[in-house]
Amino acid sequence: MKVLLHTCCGPCASACVPELRRRGHDVSLYFSNSNIAPADEFDRRAESAKKLAEADGVEFVVDPPDHADWLEKVAKGYENEPEKGARCERCFKYNLARTAKYAREHGFEAFTTSLTVSPHKVSKFIFYCGETVASRDCGFMEIDFKKKDGFLKSLARSAELGLYRQRWCGCEFSRHGEKDAAPEAGRKAGEGAAASGEGRE
Repeated sequence: MKVLLHTCCGPCASACVPELRRRGHDVSLYFSNSNIAPADEFDRRAESAKKLAEADGVEFVVDPPDHADWLEKVAKGYENEPEKGARCERCFKYNLARTAKYAREHGFEAFTTSLTVSPHKVSKFIFYCGETVASRDCGFMEIDFKKKDGFLKSLARSAELGLYRQRWCGCEFSRHGEKDAAPEAGRKAGEGAAASGEGRE
């Protein structure tokens, strides 16, 4: 099956591509993350995802970001919502809807997302968001990529490929006072992951 993988970041997707291939699918990466701010952070994460795509020999597409549109349609009125709250639900649906639209328009049979790799994300909640934007001609694949040690595999591959790992989910409201300094690319797999907040992608 031809599958479009919504790619929240390179590290998370690094565990998804091998799993999708193991299931016999033809995979393309779609980096659709208008929530990410500032712009240089978006570019850094996109470059990391591109590096993964090149290493795995898969197609890589960047959805041109529109953070102003995201602020208006997703965050406005929800700026003070806690993580995993209403703003996050709106954000997931926003990015997955753009992914679904691209998938339909470019002949993909299904789409899924790398968001479920993170232990900080509730997979059933993400499945719900994906299903709400899916269509009959291009369905959403419910895959919990954190299973079978998916997150640990993402840590190992990130280290192997030297992928940049961010400290916060993406938008300015999710930073919670984080410093601008980010973890070094490819740091030892699993080192301080839970304590520092790595893997929130």
